[in-house]
Amino acid sequence: MRKPGLLMPLLLVLPGPALAQDQGDGAARLRELCTERPGLTTAACTVDPGHFQIELGVAEWERNTDGEGRETTLGLAQTQVRYGLAATTELQVGWTAFTWMARKDYGGGVSERSSGIGDVTIGLKQNLRHPQEKANGVAAGLLAYATLPTATNGVGDGDWSAGLIVPLSYKFSDTVAFALSPSIEAATDEDRSGRHLAYGAAAGFQFTIAENLRIAPELELTRDRDPQGSTTMTSAALSLAWRTDDLTQLDFQTTMGLNADTPDVRVGLGISRKF
Repeated sequence: MRKPGLLMPLLLVLPGPALAQDQGDGAARLRELCTERPGLTTAACTVDPGHFQIELGVAEWERNTDGEGRETTLGLAQTQVRYGLAATTELQVGWTAFTWMARKDYGGGVSERSSGIGDVTIGLKQNLRHPQEKANGVAAGLLAYATLPTATNGVGDGDWSAGLIVPLSYKFSDTVAFALSPSIEAATDEDRSGRHLAYGAAAGFQFTIAENLRIAPELELTRDRDPQGSTTMTSAALSLAWRTDDLTQLDFQTTMGLNADTPDVRVGLGISRKF
């Protein structure tokens, strides 16, 4: 999902794990944990039918400067809930519990502050190719989403938007995978009324450097054709993800803007848990 007010949120996708299997004692085995955070790319995997997965951005801080001033944003409890509807289909709901924004202009020293709850994003993901758990090969999916203008005090987009992401990945071995996530969106205009075309892609590698520790460098490019002026945003990100057990993951991500149209830096911490 466009990691919006949620920011929903950089762990590269692990090619889809297996469906629940019989272990011989009649108990169904959960799939390997596969998260959508941290990451610029999106995972192709879906959550086990009848199970929930909560991916929580505990805190995310962003700074953006331009020729007129500097803007700082802090998001807390950026929550994404994923629920397995069927063997290869899941429902997603994302929301940010609290967002704080502050801007200070250089010239006159004008300061603006606002805070409130974020927009709600609803998504439906369909897995199209779902390799067996830990198997090498291709994984693919489709994620359609819509963002609803539920934010307060001007901290959200101000109008609805909708888009489509195509998560793709290839797992070379137990230690190396590559992910690519092309996307297209009817994005909200900068004046908070109406929509325009935005499109782009995120890509990167995932390296398993220890049994439960993964590192993922990624790049993202987005072309935003807003009526107020088209922009091209480019970012580079690096994340760490640590599986504390089979159902829990802790993560850290830092993202740097590579041109003037992109926020300078973003840093986030999160946790994911399957139930």
